[in-house]
Amino acid sequence: MRATMVRTRFAPSPTGYLHVGGARTALFSWAYARRHAGKFVLRIEDTDLERSTADSVRAILDGMAWLGLDWDEGPFFQMRRLPRYREAAEQLLREGRAYRCYCTKEELEQMRAAQRARGEKPRYDGRWRDSKAAPPAGVAPVIRFKNPLEGEVTFHDLVKGAITIANSELDDLVLLREDGVPTYNFGVVVDDLDMRITHVIRGDDHVNNTPRQINIFRALGGALPQFAHVPMILGADGERLSKRHGAVSVMQYAEEGYLPEALLNYLARLGWSHGDEEIFSKERFVEWFDLAHVSRSAAQFDPEKLRWLNHHYVKERSDADLAGLMKPLIEARGARVEDGPRLEAVAALVKARSETVEAAAAAAMMFYRETAPPEGALELSAEVTPALAELARAFSSLSDWSEEPIMGAIDAVLKTHKLKLPQIAMPLRLIVFGRAQTPNIGPTLAVAGRKRVLEALRKRVGA
Repeated sequence: MRATMVRTRFAPSPTGYLHVGGARTALFSWAYARRHAGKFVLRIEDTDLERSTADSVRAILDGMAWLGLDWDEGPFFQMRRLPRYREAAEQLLREGRAYRCYCTKEELEQMRAAQRARGEKPRYDGRWRDSKAAPPAGVAPVIRFKNPLEGEVTFHDLVKGAITIANSELDDLVLLREDGVPTYNFGVVVDDLDMRITHVIRGDDHVNNTPRQINIFRALGGALPQFAHVPMILGADGERLSKRHGAVSVMQYAEEGYLPEALLNYLARLGWSHGDEEIFSKERFVEWFDLAHVSRSAAQFDPEKLRWLNHHYVKERSDADLAGLMKPLIEARGARVEDGPRLEAVAALVKARSETVEAAAAAAMMFYRETAPPEGALELSAEVTPALAELARAFSSLSDWSEEPIMGAIDAVLKTHKLKLPQIAMPLRLIVFGRAQTPNIGPTLAVAGRKRVLEALRKRVGA
C-alpha cells in the first residue's frame, strides 16, 4: 500500500508582522515536510476583516522569504474561498449536523450574564438546536454546529501525547457568521480537508480548539490529520513573548543586522533539540528534525543566546558576502565606500568583533569617514610626540604597506624610545581614526592605507 504524502501547512492571520512564534511554527512545519519529501502549504487566514491588511500579508511573505522558508502551494486566501465554506455548511445543514441560530447579540449577552450569575461557565445553551419556532423577522441567522452531546474526543498529540476532552465541555460553536464569513474553527477544518493536510503543526494555544475541529472533521466525513502542538515561547520574565520583550518581528531582526541562518538556527533550538548540538545549518536541521524531540514545556527566548549565534554566523560569512550586506548600511550613514579602502578587506577586519551586520557597518565607518578624537582625549606626552614623528618617517619609507612591515616599524620605534605598545597604539588610533578602540593596530593601519595614516600623523606631529 502506498504511503500518503506528508502535507503540512502554515496558516498565519495577516493582522501584523511575522513574529518569532509564528516563524518557529512555520519552520517546524516546513522542516517536517522537507524531511519527509512532502509538501508545505501556505495559507493566509484573512477572515478578521477589521484587522487583516495587505501590508501584513506582505510582511509575512517578506519574513518567510528572508528566512528561506519556501512553500510548495499557495498562498491561499480564505476570503477568496467563501463559496466553499457556504457549500460545506449547507452539507452539514442537510445532514442534520448543523442548524440556524437566530439569537441576537443582546440575547447572547443576557444568556452569558445569567450563567455567570449562577456560577456557570458562559456558553451557548443550544436554544435553537432543535427548535421548531418560526424564525424571527429581520434577524440574519448564524449557522451553528451540532456538537455531540455525549461521549468524548480523544486524540494522540505528536508532542503532548494522549488528550481527551468530554463533548459535554464543548458547546455548539458558530460555523458561519451572518455575513457568510467562517469562524476560525470551521474555516481551518474545511481548508485542511481540501488541501489534504496530513500533519497540523501549530502552537499549543490551539490545543483547546482541536477537539472541536475533530468533531467537525468527522461530521464532514474527512480523514483526520495528525496534530502536533508545540510549546509557547516565553520572555526572560516567564511571560508570553510580546513586544515589550524587544524585537519579536522577523523583519525587525533583519533590519537590526541579524542573519537569517542565525535566527533559523536559534528558532530551531527553541523547544526542540538534537543531543547537545547548538550550531547547525538549515539543511542539517531538516535531516535531523522530528516531532519526538519537541519539548512539551514552554521555551524561553534568550536574546543574548541569539546574539551569540548571530556573531558566529557573521564570522562564518565570506568577506565578500558580508561586504555586500554592509554596503547599504554604510551608505545609509552618508558615507561612500568608493572613498575608502576595499570593503571586503574592512569586512574581514571587523567581523571578528561584530555581533550583527549593523555592528560591522558601524565599526567600518572609521574607514569611510574622518572623525576628530573627542575633546581632551588626545593628550600627547613629551616622550610620545617624538616617537610618533619618528614613526611617521618610518612609515613613509616603507615599500610594502602591510601588517608585518607596519608592525616592524612600530616595534623599532618602541625599542628606540623605550615605550610599550599601548603608549603608541592608543594615540595612533585617536589620531588616524578618532577613536580609542579598533581592531589590532597593525592590520587596521594596513587596511586604512598609507596615504590616510601619513596625512593624519603629519597633521598632528609633523615628520
